[in-house]
Parts: sequence; structure tokens; C-alpha cells
Amino acid sequence: MNLKNFIIATLLLFLLPVSSYADPLSLPALTLQPGANGAQSYSVNLQILIFMTALSVLPGLLMAMTAFTRIIIVLSILRQAIGMAQTPTNQILIGIALFMTYFVMSPVFNKINETAIQPYMAEKMAFPQALTNAQLPLREFMLNQTRKNDLALFEKFAQKNPATLDEISMSVVIPAFITSELKTAFQIGFILFLPFLIIDLVVSSVLMAMGMMMLSPLIISLPFKIMLFVMVDGWTLVLGSLASSFAMA
Repeated sequence: MNLKNFIIATLLLFLLPVSSYADPLSLPALTLQPGANGAQSYSVNLQILIFMTALSVLPGLLMAMTAFTRIIIVLSILRQAIGMAQTPTNQILIGIALFMTYFVMSPVFNKINETAIQPYMAEKMAFPQALTNAQLPLREFMLNQTRKNDLALFEKFAQKNPATLDEISMSVVIPAFITSELKTAFQIGFILFLPFLIIDLVVSSVLMAMGMMMLSPLIISLPFKIMLFVMVDGWTLVLGSLASSFAMA
């Protein structure tokens, strides 16, 4: 969603409740009513509007709050290490990363469904409480993957010193989680790169010893790297290692 659409959607969220009070016959379903203890209840149509607006930022949430970032970076580094710039294609890598993300995050998604979505659909829970309950499993997952030094760094930037992990705001948890995921992904990618780098060095040395300076080492080493990757059942090893690399509570 571009900046113009975001501004329009934001203005609608603020103006629609006001317009419902000004002219109750025009938009009777879009209402905001005060509840007990200072709480507010939103009408169903307004909740749907908020939900549809949130869908536009869903790709960003997918990359920032799930296992997708680590998986797609490792798969991209693996493709580069083998030496095939376009095979597998970007669409295939994204598809693999999406389904691997669903596999890794399925316990978290199930908990969100049980504690937030189903109670809200059964009208046993208010919309704000459902949002709060939905954050808790994601928050726990992200904290399990986040390094303490990254968390402390962003707490310092935010000038906050929470006593417990439960007091850390999502504005601190999310960037710390992303930073930790990037570091972990590059560490895994470095380990994957080493055997293919050794093959490239060996092939390059042999070609230089034979005086074949004009022949590209990549042309010769590529079949050997593919053969090595297939012989060790590389895809199973890589995807299995990625799935097991995530710490679950």
C-alpha cells in the first residue's frame, strides 16, 4: 500500500466514527460505543474495515514477525553458493519459504486460533482483547529467537528498562527479532557456502595448473556442486536444519 492509500485509510478510521454521530442515518453500522471501565466497543463493519486495512500490511508483518525472513535468506544464499542465479526461480523459493514458514509457525498459529480467533468468532471476547491475545503467541515466538544483546540494544535506543520480558513493548521486540534473524540467517548461509567454495577453489587450481586460463571455473565446478548437493540429499538436510533451528518454548 502506497503512502496516499495509507493516509486515506487512516483518515477514514478517524472520521467514520465521527460521521456516525453527526448523521446516524447515513452509516448506522459504523459506531463506536463506550463500555465498562473506559473500554470501547466497535461495530462489526468498522472492525471489518480495520481488518481489511491491516491486510495491506500483511506482507510486512509476515517478514517481520515470522520465520519467513531466515528461511528465504538461507535459500537465496544456497542458490548463490551453488552458482545458479535463476534456478530455482524466485517464485519457487518464495513458495518453499512460505510453506516452511507455515510448518514452523503452525503451533503459534494454532494457539492464536484457540485463544483469540475462535473466542472472538463465538462472541465470547471483545475485539481489542482478541488482538491482545493474538499478540502473545507471536511475542513468545519472537522472544525465543531473539538474542539478549539485540534486545538490550533496542531497549537502550528506546530508552526503556523493563523489569521483565512481559513489559517489553512490541516496538522493541520486532526490530530486535529481525536483527537476530538476519544474523542467524547469514551464519547458516556461511556454513552452507563453505563446501561449494572448496569445490570452486579446487577446480580453479586444477585449471590453472593445466594452463586453461581462458576457461571459466564456474562452468566446470557447477556440475560437481550439483552432484554433491544431490548425493548428500541437500534439500532434505537444508530444510530439516532450518526447521530445527527455531527455538520453540
